[in-house]
Amino acid sequence: MRGAKSAKWVAGAIVVALAATACGGGSGGGKDGASGKVDPNGIFSMDLGEPEKPLYTGDTMESNGSAVMKGLYSTLVSYKADGSLEMMNAESVTTTDSKTWTVKLKPGWTFHDGTPVTSKSYVDAWNWNANISNAMGLSGWFGDIKGFDKVHPEAEGAKPSSDKMDGLKIVDDTTFTIELSKPVPYFGHKLAYIAFAPLAASFYKDPKAAGQAPVGNGPYKFKSWDHKKQIEVTRFDGYKGPNKAKNGGVLFKNYTTVEAAYEDLKSGNLDVIRQIGPKDLPVYRDDLGDRAVDQSYSAIQTIAVAFYADIWNKPKKVDPRVIQGLSMGIDRATITKTVLNGTREPATGWVAKGVLGYQENAAGDVTKFDPAKAKKLIKEGGGVPGGKIWIQYNADSGHKEWVEAVCNSIQQSTGVQCVGDGKPDFQADLTARKNKQVKALYRSGWVLDYPVNANFISDLFRTGADGNQGGFSNKELDAKIAAADSVKTLDESVKAYQAIEKDLINYMPSIPLWYYKTNAGYSEKVTGVKFGQDGDPILYGVEVHK
Repeated sequence: MRGAKSAKWVAGAIVVALAATACGGGSGGGKDGASGKVDPNGIFSMDLGEPEKPLYTGDTMESNGSAVMKGLYSTLVSYKADGSLEMMNAESVTTTDSKTWTVKLKPGWTFHDGTPVTSKSYVDAWNWNANISNAMGLSGWFGDIKGFDKVHPEAEGAKPSSDKMDGLKIVDDTTFTIELSKPVPYFGHKLAYIAFAPLAASFYKDPKAAGQAPVGNGPYKFKSWDHKKQIEVTRFDGYKGPNKAKNGGVLFKNYTTVEAAYEDLKSGNLDVIRQIGPKDLPVYRDDLGDRAVDQSYSAIQTIAVAFYADIWNKPKKVDPRVIQGLSMGIDRATITKTVLNGTREPATGWVAKGVLGYQENAAGDVTKFDPAKAKKLIKEGGGVPGGKIWIQYNADSGHKEWVEAVCNSIQQSTGVQCVGDGKPDFQADLTARKNKQVKALYRSGWVLDYPVNANFISDLFRTGADGNQGGFSNKELDAKIAAADSVKTLDESVKAYQAIEKDLINYMPSIPLWYYKTNAGYSEKVTGVKFGQDGDPILYGVEVHK
C-alpha cells in the first residue's frame, strides 16, 4: 500500500492485509466448497511474502507486514464500505471543530500479555512512533498533532527537544484528547491506520525484541516467525472486539512466486491465496469454480517517477509534458484486456474507486492512448535524455508480464526505448526506492489506508510525505494540500482534494495505470472467505473444516 497503509505499499499485482468489514468475495461454499463440521480451533494457511522490516506499528509500510499486523493489533476505529467510521477499541471519537478530538475507550480491553489497554497505551505509543530518534517510517502520520515538531524536528541532524507531543493529554484510563496544530476534517478516518495502534508497556523494555515478537491487542496473538519461511498467529481468546476469530489461527507461508503458491492451493497445501499470477488468470475460475474470487477494491497501480534520478535532472529538470507523453503512449485498454485477462480497469485519475471523493476522468486526456499526441508532448517537453527509460518492479509478484507490455507500448508508440528493471523480491524493490537507486520510474501500487481521497494525494505527493518515495516536491501543490486540510468540514476537504486531483496533470508525479481487482481463491478446506474494501482477506471470518 499507505495508505501514509505513510503507507501500505502493494507488493503484488494484488494487495493483502486484514480488513474489518466485508464488501463481497467468494461464496464460502457451493459445490466446490468445504463440507463437514467446522473446527473452531482449526488453523488455515495463506500465502505471504517476507515482511520488509520488523513488525512495528510505526514502520510497517507494505502489504506483507500489514497482513500480520492488522491481525495482531486493533485500532481505535475502522471503516465501513460507505466510508463511514466504525468504532473498534474506541467507544467514541468526537470533535466540534476538527482541531480538538476526544477519544473514549471501551473498558476491559487487554493486550495479549494480559495487561490493560488504556489511554496511556495510545499516547505513549504515538509519542514513541513520532520521535525522530526511533526512525519509524510512519512518523509523519503524527505530523498533524500539536508539538510534533518537538519530537520530530525538521532540521537535519536535530535532536528532539521533548519526548512528548503537546497535543496529547490523558484525562483518565479510558479518555484522552488530541489537539492538532490546525483543523483536519478527516483526522478521525486516519485513526484506522496501523500507526495509531496502542503498544503494551513491555514494548519499551526491548523494542528490538518486540519487533520480532509483537504483543498486540487484536484478534490474533503472535506465535512464531521463521524468517523467509512462515509466520504463525493464533486466536486471542481474550479479545473484546466485534471481529473475534472464527478459527484457531493463521499460518502465513512464504512463497517466492505467485505461481508456486497457486500450485500449492490446487494441491491442497495452501488454503487462501491473495493473488493469481498472470499465467493462471485465464484458467483459475475454471480450476476453482465457486472458490474463485473476482471483485473490485480501492487500490490503484501507477508508475511513479524517481525525480532524483539523473535522467530527469540532466541537463535540466524534466518537463511534465514528457511524463504526459509517456502516459499517453500506454495502451491501457489492450494491456488490461489481454495481458491481465480483464482483471483490471484502466485508470482515469489518481484516486482509487470506492473512496470518498473518487471522480471519473480526473486526468483528462493524459490516460488516453494517443501515440501522435504522445510523441508531440515528449518532443515539446524536451525529450527523454538518451531516449531510454527503465521501469523498476519486484519480480516475485506477477509484474514482469505487464511491465514488459507497458514498455513495448511506450516504445512502439513514442520511439522511447523502455526496459523493465526487475528486482528479485519486494524487499529489494523497496530498498532500492528508499536508497534512491531507481534509474527512472518504478511500479507503485497503493491501497487505501482510510477511505478519503486525501490518502491518495496528500500521503503520496506532499513534500516529505512518508509515501512520497520518488522525491516529488512542489510548493504550489503543497499550499493547495494545506488549504484542503484546513477547511471546516469533511465534505469541503473532499471537494478541495477533487480540484487538486484534476490539477495533477500539470505536475505528473506519477502515471496512473489501472484500478486493482482482487483475483484470488481458496481451498476446499475453508469457507467464509471474504475480502474487504482494501482487497484484503478478512482473516477472522474464515472457518476451517475438519
